[in-house]
Amino acid sequence: MPANLPPQYFEVEKKYRAARSVSEKLRLLDEMLAIMPKHKGTDKLRADLRRRMAQLRDMGTARKGPGRRTPVYLVEKEGIGQIALIGPPNTGKSSLLAALTKAQPQIADYPYTTRLPLAGMMRYENVQIQLVDTPPLGDYLEPWFPDLLRRADARGLILAPPEDPLEQFAAAVDILSAYQLAAVSPAKPSPDGDLTPYRTLLVLNKADLLPDPEELALFLELLKEQLPTLAVSAKKGIGLAELKAALFDLLGVVRVYTRAPGKPANFNSPFVIPRQTTVQELADRIHHDLGRMFKFARVWGKDTFDGQRVQRDYVLKEGDVVEIHA
Repeated sequence: MPANLPPQYFEVEKKYRAARSVSEKLRLLDEMLAIMPKHKGTDKLRADLRRRMAQLRDMGTARKGPGRRTPVYLVEKEGIGQIALIGPPNTGKSSLLAALTKAQPQIADYPYTTRLPLAGMMRYENVQIQLVDTPPLGDYLEPWFPDLLRRADARGLILAPPEDPLEQFAAAVDILSAYQLAAVSPAKPSPDGDLTPYRTLLVLNKADLLPDPEELALFLELLKEQLPTLAVSAKKGIGLAELKAALFDLLGVVRVYTRAPGKPANFNSPFVIPRQTTVQELADRIHHDLGRMFKFARVWGKDTFDGQRVQRDYVLKEGDVVEIHA
């Protein structure tokens, strides 16, 4: 049975899609329900609007206390960092999540299979990184979606043939810009304007669908002018090891290992710290008394000779082994 919605409904719906605040969206949804005629043809639409209202109200629900409810779209961070996988429909975000983690997302050939975020833990050597599959980027984003992207530590923007990856990238940038979100390379300065920069890696998935090496090389060259780019195939398992390393590097952290004098380091439990962290800052992080009583440290690493004595301002590098003396 047709819904036969009046013109006023579509006018309010247009305002709803343009609204940014939760309270404004709730008000407009309530107005849409009031305008909508009540008959069998509108039952499903009415239920959908009520579902959206419930989701929006959940965003204001306190997450403390024994009776708390955690919204299904709230993904608590785990591991050493959280990376959101974003991209247009049918680029294989869910397939990548399944290939890199033990998560089991719904995977189908039709678009918009993913409706809610789904997290999985990716193991990279001796650390775990949380990957979050997200709904496809489109003309309309659920109110919680931009907030999820802002909370993530970094993003993987997934593009894929048969659509033109350059057009996909341009469309994704436009959508993100509408929500004051910008994709930038860690090696590049922040963009001008009011856009908030986020570390982003471009992933050209389904690279096996570009059998012509020259065509693939051209796409990669053009995309790399925008952001760091990798070509992979979740289906064929191509480039996944390189992708894991690139996602770790995207987080902007290093792993260092501590040892007590005369004892070996434990390489199974690294300290994961931001780049440019000094040995003094590491000592403070381990324990405030250790930082306060710090005298010097010895470091075993690629940029030092074994057991080199360093002072508190030494900047730690990936893989360094540190022996702190207090």
